[in-house]
This record gives sequence, C-alpha cells and structure tokens, in this order.
Amino acid sequence: MSSKVLRKQNDGKRILIVGSGGREHALAWKIAQSPLCEQLYVAPGNAGTDKWNVPIKTDDIQGLIQFAKSNSIDLTVVGPEEPLSLGIVDSFLAEGLKIFGPSKEAAELESSKAFAKSIMDEAGVPTAEYRTFTSKQKAEDYLGKVGAPIVIKADGLAAGKGVIVATLFEEALDGIDRIMGGEFGEAGSQVVVEEYLEGQEVSLLCFCDGTSALPMVAVQDHKRALNGDLGLNTGGMGTYGPPSFWTKELEEEVLRTLALPTLHVMRERGNPFVGVLFLGLMITTQGPKLLEYNVRFGDPETQVVMSQLKSDLVPILEACAEGRLQEMKVEWFDGTAVCVVMAAPGYPGNYQKGIPINLPQETEEDQMIFHAGTILNGDIVESSGGRVLGVTVRGDSLVSAREEAYRLVKKIDFPMAHYRTDIGLKGLNN
Repeated sequence: MSSKVLRKQNDGKRILIVGSGGREHALAWKIAQSPLCEQLYVAPGNAGTDKWNVPIKTDDIQGLIQFAKSNSIDLTVVGPEEPLSLGIVDSFLAEGLKIFGPSKEAAELESSKAFAKSIMDEAGVPTAEYRTFTSKQKAEDYLGKVGAPIVIKADGLAAGKGVIVATLFEEALDGIDRIMGGEFGEAGSQVVVEEYLEGQEVSLLCFCDGTSALPMVAVQDHKRALNGDLGLNTGGMGTYGPPSFWTKELEEEVLRTLALPTLHVMRERGNPFVGVLFLGLMITTQGPKLLEYNVRFGDPETQVVMSQLKSDLVPILEACAEGRLQEMKVEWFDGTAVCVVMAAPGYPGNYQKGIPINLPQETEEDQMIFHAGTILNGDIVESSGGRVLGVTVRGDSLVSAREEAYRLVKKIDFPMAHYRTDIGLKGLNN
C-alpha cells in the first residue's frame, strides 16, 4: 500500500475497486484505460490485477475506509454483493467518501428474495406468481397443491447458487429440503416458491443514479455446469450478448415497466437506488417478466459488457454517484462479445486448487483473458477458486466471436479445466 501523497491540482482520479473475481478484473481493465484514472487499486484482487492489488478483504469495511482515506481515493467501486449487503456504501458516505453502489437498504433487493418480491408487487412489475415460507412443512404442503415445474429460491445471498429450477415434483421437494435444511446457511431460513416461467432468459444491467436508468448491452448467461443447460447451477459458465431477438423496443419496454417503476418505489420509500440494477428477465409470450434483481455488476456478464463499452466508464460511475446520469451519452461497439468461463475440475462441487496455468504471451486487441479464481505463486499463475478464467472476445458477429473465443481457450494450458463448449449456441439457434 502506498502512503498518503500530496496531490497536484491537475492530478487524475485515484480509484479503488473492491473484489477479487472476473468482474473486478474486467472493471479494472476498463477503468485503467480511462485518461481520468491516475492510480488504480483493487482489494484484494487476483493474479490478473496483481499490479493494482492491496491485501484488504472485501468484508473488512473499516480497513477499506482507512485505505481510502490514507490514499486520497476519489471513487470506490464495489464489485461483489456481500460488502453491499453489509452496508459498505453507507459507511463510506458517512465518512465523506465517494462510492459507487447501493445503500444497505437498497441492496436488500438482492439480499432478500422476499423483500424483492414485495417491491415488485408495489411497483406493479410483471413477475412470476410466488409464495414465501419460513416453515418447511408449509412450503411442502403448498408444493403439493401447485406441483412442478416450479422454482425454489433461497431468500438470502447464496453466491448465485440458491435457485433450483425443478422440472419434477421430487426435485422440488429435494430443493426445499436442501435450502431449508442448511445447505445455504442463514440464506435458506426463508424460501420463495415461484411459478416456472418459459421463454428466453436475459440479463439487463442498468446504470442508476436513484432516478434515471441507463441500460447496458443485454446478455444471455449460461448458469448450468454442463452443455445443453444440464447439470448443477453455477455462478455462470459463460455469456454472450446482445441476443439477436433483443430490440430497442424491447429495451424501452423493460425500462418503462420494470426498471423505472422499481427506482420510483425505492425512492418513495426513502432508499433511492444508486449503482447497477441487474434485471434478470424472462421474455415470455406475454412480454418481459422479472425473475430477480441483483444490485451489482454481474459475473460473467460484466466481462462481455465491459468489452463492448466504447465510452469511458469513469464519468458514468461518477455521474451515478452524483445524481446526474441524465447528462451522460454512452457509446457501445457494434457486433457481439462472448465470454467462456474456464473452471477448476469438479466445479461447482468440490474442486481442485493450486493448478498451474500457462497463458499465451500475447492476445489480439479484441481478446481478453479475465482472471477470477487465480493467485500468483512466485511468477506462476495458479487456480484458487471454482471459476478461474473468463476468456472473452469481441467480434463482428456471434459466429466469429465464438470461434475466436474457443480458439483462445485452446491456447491456454490449464490442465483438466472444465468449460462448456456451447456458449452462445442458443444465440445462433434463435
């Protein structure tokens, strides 16, 4: 960590990113390109962000505040959901420090599925029919009435794995048992049982300043571990975007019926939403419906979105934090981007750590290898988590972006790496 230094009048911004995943590497990669960024820090970061890393954990809020003060940080950007749910934004603002992200109360849109559903109801947001339960027996009784297919959700934060889409009644019963039986800890003390919706699933991330919402590139995630959307749920095995069916008219409908009514209700409740409002959508035959909110940049959605953002990210983040998002004009690259996640063998179950990885010395301009679960052991990159790399390529078309992404995957020496070979195929099949 550097000590506090005297600032020249014409110095650029000193920016701190909180987090250690692929999302944070993508944000660091984009922010480092900004002419406004004089000094960048990532806490705690990974092997891909090594030159910017500072050894402070994401839940050490007081440690992060002290670092921000002693290093004259101009803007802090929060990646993961956990520090947001712990109130990092409130704590920073109380110390007079500028930070990008929602307050603890606003972050409850993600940290409590039951709270999120109550906001959807109040805002009149189209969503699935649902019931919430704190009693396992009552949840099972309700399941006996409605049957399957059905969706079972842990109420609290579960690292993207607390949603079980059950096609069979027995799977639904097992899902309730897993969630309320302790597999997800406190996050499973309450369960949401939700109508199964059919259609195209889409993620739309929006920059928000409490009043306005500015949409990013729409993407499709691949949550299941195996090809063909089979296997266990994961934090995400890859993304591509935008989907061919995504239109300006559909985007405007989502903003009008889902995003802006949500911002209005949060503002009316005295908890204006500032940061990234992540809308998990199902495009049904009746129109777009909301599956869930997240309250931060997605992972691996961010890898695709940042690769397609043509504008400088820093002024957008500052405009959100300062309540002047309407001033911003944002440009995006044409074409498509694809991110293929390379995971450790065994993920999302018990997975191996400490696997040495050899990366290509050079990549093309539109190719990025974003690190997630990696550490440096001397000069050697080793795996340290489940999702390890996000191999991301921007191309003129989905066909070319896919081909280049998998060509780049083949150049990476990562023994026994697990990855899907069908990322983006659904986009070609649409």
